[in-house]
Amino acid sequence: VFFHNALPFVGFGFLDNAIMIAAGTQIELSIGVVLGISTMAGNLAGYVEALASRLGLSIPDLTPKQADMWQTRLSAHLGKAIGVTIGCLLGMFPLLFFGDEEEKLEEKN
Repeated sequence: VFFHNALPFVGFGFLDNAIMIAAGTQIELSIGVVLGISTMAGNLAGYVEALASRLGLSIPDLTPKQADMWQTRLSAHLGKAIGVTIGCLLGMFPLLFFGDEEEKLEEKN
């Protein structure tokens, strides 16, 4: 249950963070203003979960009673939280390609 919930959220966190770091301002200023929505209004998580199921991530075979147990719900929520955290950390890779603005200002002076 933990891994079934964590893996799609690793993908979601990675894509979300990488896209927002690389192009978030331009997306917000162009599409967001025209449509009146924020950049987070898209359903990226749904696409990532669908892709994970296509790649063979199977749904745990649980009875309704097992699915309703507090341990199962806790595992699902922890999987999502840890998955999106790992994904966001991995999605910070575009920062490697940005220079430090303060260093550029010091070089000009």
